[in-house]
Order: sequence, then structure tokens, then C-alpha cells
Amino acid sequence: MHIAFPPRRRAQRGFTLIELMITVAIIGILLRIAYPAYNNAVVKSRRSEAKTALLDLAQREERFLATSNQYSTSAPELGFASTMTITASAPMMVSVGTASNYTIEVVTSGPTFFTATARPTGPQKTKDLQCQNFVLDSTGVQSISGGTSTASDCW
Repeated sequence: MHIAFPPRRRAQRGFTLIELMITVAIIGILLRIAYPAYNNAVVKSRRSEAKTALLDLAQREERFLATSNQYSTSAPELGFASTMTITASAPMMVSVGTASNYTIEVVTSGPTFFTATARPTGPQKTKDLQCQNFVLDSTGVQSISGGTSTASDCW
């Protein structure tokens, strides 16, 4: 008696077109979710650069006040390497690496009051509509201007 067995199948190699299309669709869905979250994280990290720069500037201003009995808008007097002033007409760039996403300016009102503002530049200005300008004054009040959020959300 002779029993006929079905022919052996060859081992499958590669992917079918349907498997490949399902994989591409899954990757597309993940990118659709992950990319905006990544952009949001980048915007928030740049905000922290501005806040850190403002707090550093305030600390330098307080140090200068302790020795000179007044605040300053001169970058060299505050210990910055720049030779310029830190005013609205000539703001100082906040640089991290090669990128500069914020400028800082200082306005003094009398010898014992200042207001420092960090304004977004470049892509940060168009991407961050929630927290536009960070403001810090000599009394320590932290606020924002031009954004859609509140100061407590941004700071």
C-alpha cells in the first residue's frame, strides 16, 4: 500500500505586501501621536532655558545692587562676556549651544527696581503661543505677557 503525502511547503521567506502595509500603517499612527508630543517637550525645555537665564540675571542684578546701590543694564557690569547693554533696543541673546531661542532685556526704574523680560525668537516665537514673554522683577514677581496661559502654568 502506498500512502501519498501532500508535497512539503517551502519555508516562507520575506514579508507579504499586506504585512508590510500593516507595519507602515502602525508606524504612521505612532508618529502621528509621538511627533506632537516631542515638539511640545522641545518647546517646554526651551522655556526652561529662558527662565534659568532670567533667574541668573536677577541674581547678578542683586549682587550688583549690593556693591553699587543700584541696578544696571550693562552686561559687563553684571559679569557677562558681552560688551553691550541689556535693554529693549539692544537685548542680549540667550544661547544654548549654537541656538538662540530667547532674548533678554532689562528696564530699570530708579536705582532700586528692575524688570527683566525674556522674549522668544525664531521658531520658539511661532511654536510657543502659551507662554510668550517671561517677566521677572526685582521684588521676585514672576509673570508672563502675550501668552494664552497663566503665570503659574508657565513658571
